Amino acid sequence: MSEPAELVEQQGVGIPDALQRLWTPHRMAYIKGENKPDDDEVEGCPFCRIPELDDVTGLIVARGETVYAVLNLYPYNPGHLMVVPYRHVALYPDLTVPETLELAEFTQRAMIVAREVSAPHGFNIGMNQGVIAGAGIAAHLHQHVVPRWGGDNNFMPVIGHTKVLPQLLGETRQLLADAWPKA
Repeated sequence: MSEPAELVEQQGVGIPDALQRLWTPHRMAYIKGENKPDDDEVEGCPFCRIPELDDVTGLIVARGETVYAVLNLYPYNPGHLMVVPYRHVALYPDLTVPETLELAEFTQRAMIVAREVSAPHGFNIGMNQGVIAGAGIAAHLHQHVVPRWGGDNNFMPVIGHTKVLPQLLGETRQLLADAWPKA
């Protein structure tokens, strides 16, 4: 026997309808700001902690002298990488010349590798400087490299507020890491 619609609604599960649901509960950690450092806080900064992990656990694609490339744990699109300086620095003008050069080189290489592995039609490249500019972790600079495909901004993110990723992050990391030395 089914429950009356008003009882179902009162229990917080909504009114039954014909729609299927695609749940993405892992995104709640991002939405709630879990593990997000305050201002210039180094302790607890995920971008300072990631290089201490092994590459598979940290989703690290490649390591350089001053920067590393890592998959975004909360990607906008499949293959969404970030290039991050090891040094805890918030603003682009505060990078040293070697950091700036290697960040640029890793960004170029990330594009080459992504093209080889998944043939995107284009890229969004950029960094958000400051919370007001959209930086999720403003205390530690990071450059986004987001592969884009025609039609990737379809009804799922627009109406469903959900991105569909066709591959586990670990599998994507392995493909990119394997192709990195060849690029």
